[in-house]
Amino acid sequence: MKINKYLVSAFSALMLIALSACSTEEFNEPATTPETGTEPVEMSGEVIVKFAPYVSDMLDELGAAKTRSGAAATRSGILSVDEVLDLLGDCEVERIFPLDERTEERTREAGLHLWYVVRFSEDHSVEDVISRLSQLGEVQTAAPNRTIKRAYRTDRKAIPLSANLLNGAATRANGANGYVYNDNLLQWQWNIINSGYQANYVIGADEDTEVGEAKFVAGADVNCEKAWERTTGDPSIIVAVLDEGIYWRHPDLINNIWVNEDEVYGSHKDNDGNGYAGDYHGYDFINNTGIVSCDASADTGHGTHVAGVIAARNNNGIGIASIAGGTEQNPGVKVMSCQIFSGNSSSNTVSLARAIKYAADNGAVILQCSWGYTSSAANGYENTPGFATEEEWETYCPLEKASLDYFVHNAGSPNGPIEGGIPIFASGNEYAAAGGFPGAAEYCISVNATAPDYTISTFSNYGEFTDISAPGGDQDYYFEFFDNDHPRGAVGCILSTLPPQVSSGTEYGYMEGTSMACPHVSGVAALGLSYAVQLRKHFTAAEFRKLLVESVRPIDDYQVGTKYYYFYVTEIGKNRYTSIPLSQYYGCVGGMTDAEMLLAAIAGEDAGSKVSFPNIYLGVGEENKVIETPSRYFVDGESLTYTLTIDDTSIATGEIKDGKAIFTGVKEGATTASITSSNNETHKFNITVRKSANGSGWL
Repeated sequence: MKINKYLVSAFSALMLIALSACSTEEFNEPATTPETGTEPVEMSGEVIVKFAPYVSDMLDELGAAKTRSGAAATRSGILSVDEVLDLLGDCEVERIFPLDERTEERTREAGLHLWYVVRFSEDHSVEDVISRLSQLGEVQTAAPNRTIKRAYRTDRKAIPLSANLLNGAATRANGANGYVYNDNLLQWQWNIINSGYQANYVIGADEDTEVGEAKFVAGADVNCEKAWERTTGDPSIIVAVLDEGIYWRHPDLINNIWVNEDEVYGSHKDNDGNGYAGDYHGYDFINNTGIVSCDASADTGHGTHVAGVIAARNNNGIGIASIAGGTEQNPGVKVMSCQIFSGNSSSNTVSLARAIKYAADNGAVILQCSWGYTSSAANGYENTPGFATEEEWETYCPLEKASLDYFVHNAGSPNGPIEGGIPIFASGNEYAAAGGFPGAAEYCISVNATAPDYTISTFSNYGEFTDISAPGGDQDYYFEFFDNDHPRGAVGCILSTLPPQVSSGTEYGYMEGTSMACPHVSGVAALGLSYAVQLRKHFTAAEFRKLLVESVRPIDDYQVGTKYYYFYVTEIGKNRYTSIPLSQYYGCVGGMTDAEMLLAAIAGEDAGSKVSFPNIYLGVGEENKVIETPSRYFVDGESLTYTLTIDDTSIATGEIKDGKAIFTGVKEGATTASITSSNNETHKFNITVRKSANGSGWL
């Protein structure tokens, strides 16, 4: 529901605050409440600069050939800029995006090579440095480096799964759980398959509290079970998790963690030349290391929890099931850990922008983002209201916008399931009638949270700038649901994977939030793209985004009556019994994400287009061979054989060997070619040979 995109900021903020009001019983603002986010805060001693394109050659010649490897120079090589830097004294100038020869051409086309960070003594104010640099014709943009907060509440720790429950579940494995998969804990994952498991719980309720089976509705889930009959995921689909680091050794995740095959784990050398040393499972952009971690004392395990919802391995007899994790026989999607939070450390614009571009350049097509700024409708008691319009966000966060633009337009492939990328964000947990940016931007997807009865979670943002809803839990609403193995409120939360130090060694536990709703949509999107791979269909990012937000179940009919809950029950106890009219959500929450509906839409006759065999770009000589796998471009391609025809073999030659198409450039020029399958489907393409080429075939 991304409407009224350019409302006047002040008017918009006032209106949205009015829309977010709710009726309560004994509702008083608590004296202190945990911080769930703030408007972005400037970092002292750092300014982000985008230089004008006409000084690009000067920057390239700078001792900032150094900046290409991630090191910093002391001056820019531009006289007017260096005069300002001289006034600052000791300072550093570093190109924000390190050089990656494979993607440098498109990096320059997007203008990202012109972005630098200037670091200087805190004796100088950020505002003064921005003012001085902004006056120079060679500087196109100067802005603060801003902090980025989590969208989830770090004060509400994960609730570990009890050892008794885990051990008890183990005795019911081997398919005896009554579900399509034998994962031990699937019976408690209402978000995956909601079949009314609340009957297993003792309910301890006050006499005046309305609880019971009405708080669970069978089917209030993401509708995976039917979708799994079509596909269970595909390892060519990569989801970048921008969060705390993922505990990649988790037994339910280890088989679905992305691996950079050209890198060496633990290496301090950039073995694949992408600008990041040792990035084997992703990269820690906070501590600038290829060792992704989740063991800082203040880590919550959130990145691991998110990853489990998307891609825990299914039907392996242990733990949880996931949306797109596949099985041993049919492996699922991969998750890439782009670590932007560590312990108490907030992220910042530079780290974030690097993570987003890294994801696009290393194969991710979905950004899973449970972070953002507070919405413009934040109530002011607990959070400072954030950006009111997309235009305002773009003005104050230009690098963030540029990196997301790059992902949206450069992730994926014109010859794969999707051309472009899909950024998916949590809408926010402020009880507010608007989503926060960047997720509120038109080309992103902003996700609201629901409880197990289809009602919107009491904490969830909703309404303007939001798109879709998904299971996120509601601890305050399910406070009365518990038994000896389930603490109060856990039943209404999302069960997923956790690092052992967070989960008291059980490696599973409960969390809630729009930040937990978000990975459900990411998982459904990944499952949908996996099905597109299977059908050999191709979508633009805009086409797929539209399918995703429209292939939903209406849930407005559940937003009726009054919802009762304990406001901040885990912080201030049960004395805050509160009510909220569900009518305020009617028409403001989007539909419930639905895996089967999305897959059916993808299979539609008019949906997308056929993938095609790609054009080939070669250098001259044996060392510049290009190898392609024809089966990726033909339906049921693994069972077919292929014939390759090159019209001018004086330009290039080729052969089919062991199911691969191998091309070699002979001399400069271009020729047409075709590849035909044993079922008589033919793809035509072009071969271009140049004097020399890098690994991608481009000069």
